[in-house]
Amino acid sequence: MSRQESNPATALPLGIAVRGGPDAELTRRAHPEPPHPYRSPFARDAARILHARAFRRLAGKTQVFTRLRVDPPSDHFRSRLTHTLEVTQIARTLAVALGLNAELTEALALAHDIGHPPFGHAGEKALDHALQAHDLRFDHNLHALRIVTWFEERYAAFRGLNLTLGVREGIVKHSRDYSAATHPELSEFYLDRFPPLEAQLIDMADEIAYLTADLDDGLGSGILNLEQVRDGVPLFRGFHDAVFREFPAAAPKLAVNEAINRVLNALVTNLLNEIQVQVAALGATTLNEIRLAPQRLAALSPPMEAARATVKEFLYANLYNSSGMEEGHNRAAEVVEGLFAALIADPSLLPADHLAQVPAEGLARTVADYIAGMTDSYIEQLWARCGR
Repeated sequence: MSRQESNPATALPLGIAVRGGPDAELTRRAHPEPPHPYRSPFARDAARILHARAFRRLAGKTQVFTRLRVDPPSDHFRSRLTHTLEVTQIARTLAVALGLNAELTEALALAHDIGHPPFGHAGEKALDHALQAHDLRFDHNLHALRIVTWFEERYAAFRGLNLTLGVREGIVKHSRDYSAATHPELSEFYLDRFPPLEAQLIDMADEIAYLTADLDDGLGSGILNLEQVRDGVPLFRGFHDAVFREFPAAAPKLAVNEAINRVLNALVTNLLNEIQVQVAALGATTLNEIRLAPQRLAALSPPMEAARATVKEFLYANLYNSSGMEEGHNRAAEVVEGLFAALIADPSLLPADHLAQVPAEGLARTVADYIAGMTDSYIEQLWARCGR
């Protein structure tokens, strides 16, 4: 990213951005490669993620909805892939405005959901539950790391995508922190420090993208109704009222679209401003000072954080855990846990490449790896053939 892309009025001190040159600390790769003649290391990583098989499979993985009561079924609801693209747009916009490394940010946004299993959070919960019986857990960040370092096979010289240290660190740490005591295998990722702001941005961009998109998809599905959203989400109601004052003859659907767009813009703008406030209050001018800050600096202001929490609470109560979603959640648990049990009982059902991993990884982890890579349609087909 060129520093000239950023707005001088919003850009943070130059030393805070991650350096992206081929000699920089965070552009190191496990397998050394010569510099590319016209692409930066982080730009190459973004391209490798974009062309990965695991990235393409996001098109067939649930974001929120699996089975819907709308008739006929709609093609307009978000998948993991379209959600990922929305997160990438928000995150890169913020990175450019703040003068951060936009290429690193883009790579991290593209990879942030690559480790999710089929059927959205319901599928992840079911897979984690199945693994707990074997004293293991499922963590989509750590599974994403396994994908990019091992499961993707595209190069003759090495397994995995051979991503830079900065991208691998951000994949692991963008949404949570890990301790060296419980995860010694992650020691190369600076576990005693926070990730750079480029990685911290991803978690907030993800939250902003899915909260606004889920209001949109919830209304489009019929599970939510407009008055319910207006009553339960004051942030939306305020913008919705403003839209009708400005456009009194607007069609109802266009008024909703406009209000949701304004909610999204308000959240992104607030995040941009609050990061500037937090960095200024800390007096930080270097990346190391960001890493050693008392807390993560990518956050909303307290009033906007309260508004965000209200949106999230509303969506959990009225969409994610609603009776309209119960069938999909139950089906996810049935298919994921049922197929897991079937594969544990008969490992010969595993493909040869996964079966070869059992001696090193153990049967339960290997089965979980296999299931996590599936799309919604593939796991349904396999369950129909060998599970039920």
